[in-house]
Amino acid sequence: MLETFQPLIDAARNLDLSDPGQAEKVLTERLGPDGTVATELREALVRLLREERIADRGSSPVRWSRVAKATPATGGFSIDAVQMSGSGPGHRHPRGEIDYCLALEGSPTFDGRGPGWVVLPPDSHHVPTVADGTMLIIYLLPEGEIEFDT
Repeated sequence: MLETFQPLIDAARNLDLSDPGQAEKVLTERLGPDGTVATELREALVRLLREERIADRGSSPVRWSRVAKATPATGGFSIDAVQMSGSGPGHRHPRGEIDYCLALEGSPTFDGRGPGWVVLPPDSHHVPTVADGTMLIIYLLPEGEIEFDT
């Protein structure tokens, strides 16, 4: 299954997350939403979701799964798949966070942003929230680092 996520790993490799706008620009250049690879990736991710091979834990509004721990094979990122239609748990990103967001139902936004790439810089904090629909979000965390609010 890890091969499905390879385009995301490749797009995120060697990316500086300290400037989220620039990082999102580079990610979009590497893996734009309208290309063949992105279309095939979307189909594969939705298929995995329907087969309950990803985002198979928890309950609405947040269903999630850990796809992979951070290893050399994942470019040093942990990979999580989350289906969201509301708010998730607040957390801090010691090394930043890269999110690949796909609309599933409605006209959803993730933290006020539409489908596509969202980058959060190192030492940022948020309460991830999807509004106006449902999204599948693939989270890439450098070295798997995340600190949930207690």
